[in-house]
Amino acid sequence: MAQKGVLLDQDQFCCSVCLDLLKEPVTIPCGHSYFRSCIEDCWDQDVLKGVYSCPQCRETFTPRPNLRKNNMLAEVVEKLKKTGVQAAPPPALCYAGPGDVVCDFCTGTRKQKALMSCLLCLASYCETHLQPHYEFPAFKKHKLVKATAQLQEKICSHHDKLLEVYCRTDQQCICLLCVMDEHKGHDTVSAAAERTEKQRQLGMSQQKVQQRFQEREKELKELQQAVESLKRSAQAAVEDSDQIFTELIRSIERRSSEVKELIRAQEKAQVSQAEGLLEQLKQEIAELRKRSTELEQLSHTEDHIHFLRIPVSSHWTQTQHTHASLCLKGTESIIDQLVGSALIDVFSVTWSCMENGPGTKGQFRTSQPTTSWNHLLSTKVYGLVSQTQINPSPGLKSMFNVDVQETCPKCVIFHPPILLSPATLNLSSRWC
Repeated sequence: MAQKGVLLDQDQFCCSVCLDLLKEPVTIPCGHSYFRSCIEDCWDQDVLKGVYSCPQCRETFTPRPNLRKNNMLAEVVEKLKKTGVQAAPPPALCYAGPGDVVCDFCTGTRKQKALMSCLLCLASYCETHLQPHYEFPAFKKHKLVKATAQLQEKICSHHDKLLEVYCRTDQQCICLLCVMDEHKGHDTVSAAAERTEKQRQLGMSQQKVQQRFQEREKELKELQQAVESLKRSAQAAVEDSDQIFTELIRSIERRSSEVKELIRAQEKAQVSQAEGLLEQLKQEIAELRKRSTELEQLSHTEDHIHFLRIPVSSHWTQTQHTHASLCLKGTESIIDQLVGSALIDVFSVTWSCMENGPGTKGQFRTSQPTTSWNHLLSTKVYGLVSQTQINPSPGLKSMFNVDVQETCPKCVIFHPPILLSPATLNLSSRWC
């Protein structure tokens, strides 16, 4: 029969403080039993108060009761040990860690983690020490909340009562005695009702914040896309400009080489022609010197008949003195022609590169031909329209006349100087 009793109620053989099987049980006046060392440790902490209480039912005793061994309970525990029938092992202890709320009734160096706090007792309890609040009618009306270390913040500092009313007039939490005292006549509601209203306002604020957050997130993505697009456009512009200037440099170098070769060829031809003229002039000088001697001798003769018989020709005094000047002017004209052709090729390459770029014909502006050369050249670069006022130098102005045809906005016809043939340019058919 004793063994059946042990199996039905094993908790009575464990100390409610240390949760271990009773070894030296003592019973206090309220009827609860503990280890002698456990209950003495609890009461040693209340020496200054002078009031001692039961860790389970909170019944108080004054003065401190004398502890006596519970012989019957000790014998039952001894028999259990001898017969090998022991109470079931207690549940695993959950000791408090850093940041946890500790149980106010656990003794020893390691205390258990508190599960609930009582707003009337102003204490926190672990699972074991919380049982009296569920078992005894005296604790049924106590308000239990999740374990918290700020219990004093929930108590009125004037009346030591629970803060359960909210004063909207003063916007602070008060107790029931405050409602009838300094907050009398104020707009007051229960803390739960005010929490509901604040919760509704909080929900509206959360919606606004969430909406603003989504708007800003959308703007952020759009800005990031714009930055990426800008980087891609800039990179494409750099690559296009590199290609354009590479082609320009190649064209200029090619035309420069051709110009040099043509100049050297023209130089050779002109030098050869000049050397022929030089030889001719030398012979003419020799003949003139001879003729001068003869004329000198004739002028000193005293024979009138002989003087009159010698004919005096006037063509000997007319020398060919225009060849050198004509040769020089011809060389300058050839150089002007080659440089003009090179410039036209550069314009052709530039326009061709721009024609291959992005954009539409509508981006080109039509300009009427002018005789003052103060017109706008519309150039298309990377899809943008760049208008540049052209004021050519007199040398370049004499070399080219530029017209923008009204029928074809893309056509820019360069009229070369008089020495360049239209067949060499043929720009209208290439650029349209």
